[in-house]
Amino acid sequence: MCNDYEQHIAWAEYCRMMAELALKIPTHQAELDLPQADDIRINDPAPIMRAAGDDVELASMTFGFPPSGPKGGPVFNFRSEGRRFADSKRCLVPASAFFEFTGNKYPKAKHRFAPNGASFLAIAGLWREAAGNKPPTFTMLTTYPGPDVAPYHNRQVVVLRPENWRAWLDLSRPESELLRPLPAGSLLVETVRPERA
Repeated sequence: MCNDYEQHIAWAEYCRMMAELALKIPTHQAELDLPQADDIRINDPAPIMRAAGDDVELASMTFGFPPSGPKGGPVFNFRSEGRRFADSKRCLVPASAFFEFTGNKYPKAKHRFAPNGASFLAIAGLWREAAGNKPPTFTMLTTYPGPDVAPYHNRQVVVLRPENWRAWLDLSRPESELLRPLPAGSLLVETVRPERA
């Protein structure tokens, strides 16, 4: 599953997209709130987008919910099917692309999935408040794979169309309408590292 994504989003492009969607950005936010990163992996800090009154603010959190038990690892992907999220803290994870891996030998083949016709995408996510000495955290929601991802993996993160970003944050539409894979051709796929021979 998706445990690696990149974030190369120009602040001007972020502001343009938010204005186009009539999503307000808090006046105190600036380019430093959206740092660039080639690879964001589990336990890395990264910005998420969350509702803050009428605004959509960027907040830095750690990728992956803490383990639920002593033997488990961080929860970085969370299955969405058949679940209700009205009582959850919902967020969007901005990314310029996400990665999936195939093969049996290390290093595995690495495939980059980027939005077709847009400079960045938003993945449906959940976030949790800081607890004790642990920082606030986020996880990504997953669903069955759409046609662009199915040849590479049997699950995929939920990439929301921009017109559904606010609907996810305020849950103004049913989960079943929002948490679905995109149609064929929505994602551009590029193999950035071939499988080791």
